[in-house]
Amino acid sequence: MIAQELYKKLLENVSKHLAGVEEPVKTMTLALLSRGHTLLEGVAGVAKTTLAKLFAESLGLEFKRVQMTPDLLPSDLIGGKIFDPKTGTFRTVKGPIFTNVLLVDEINRASPRTQSALLEAMQEGQVTIEGETFPLPKPFFVIATMNPVEMVGTYQLPEAAKDRFLTSIDMRFPPREVEVEAVMLDSMRRGLEPSVEPVTSKEEVLKAIEEAQSVDIPRKVAEYVVDLVRATRNKPDVILGATTRAAVHLARAAKANAALNGRKVALTDDVKEVAPYVLTHRLVVEVPSKRLFASRDAALKVIREVLQEVEPPA
Repeated sequence: MIAQELYKKLLENVSKHLAGVEEPVKTMTLALLSRGHTLLEGVAGVAKTTLAKLFAESLGLEFKRVQMTPDLLPSDLIGGKIFDPKTGTFRTVKGPIFTNVLLVDEINRASPRTQSALLEAMQEGQVTIEGETFPLPKPFFVIATMNPVEMVGTYQLPEAAKDRFLTSIDMRFPPREVEVEAVMLDSMRRGLEPSVEPVTSKEEVLKAIEEAQSVDIPRKVAEYVVDLVRATRNKPDVILGATTRAAVHLARAAKANAALNGRKVALTDDVKEVAPYVLTHRLVVEVPSKRLFASRDAALKVIREVLQEVEPPA
């Protein structure tokens, strides 16, 4: 299975420089194979950007990074029209969004105006510049990082933008043994910035995506997906439940998970395994506590309850 081998190679390559990355690498791989995008949340200093960079470098695809700031304009991201005095005409200058893998670092530091420039690209695989539409390269994969703790110079990521991300993962402080391993790995690199060589190619990535999305999902499993999503809307503390797009993304991720396990049919177990990655960032839950990560913990609690309450098909 191409997808299964791809995941193993990516994990092995990234693990050369980072410890305890099995879950985030899997989360990113699921999004990539599902033709989606991924959001890495966590406080500063837990290697979100380094992880995204190593993952992107391992893919062997064209890769660009954009550091989001409050003064960044949409044209700085997607490009624009400029006047060429030699020809006397306007020509299009494409921005960094025209790539295969785009790392959007600290997405919540960009203004809502600039954040919205990503919506068309992430949903439709195209951008519009001065009324002219341009398709983006395939595959097009966005990895965004976000520090939910920072308040100064940041803008809250709208729910519409969060809903565009197929998966997300909360990168909190790792266990003690993982932190010790991180210190040892850095010592072996002598403090140099980690970098890796590609372990795959564009052709192999496209084949893995096609393989993952050709996995069959029985109607009963599709009904289970919809029942889970609908159940999130009926929980008492949930202000906004999962959307129809969430159901579509959950089914895609379940198919990708089946491919990673070498199967050609998605099962309810696949749905259960990927549900926390696909649904958590989409739920808006009423949280009385201001404790760090309280809203995400509350959303995870809702998902666990829903997984227990909704009966899977026989």
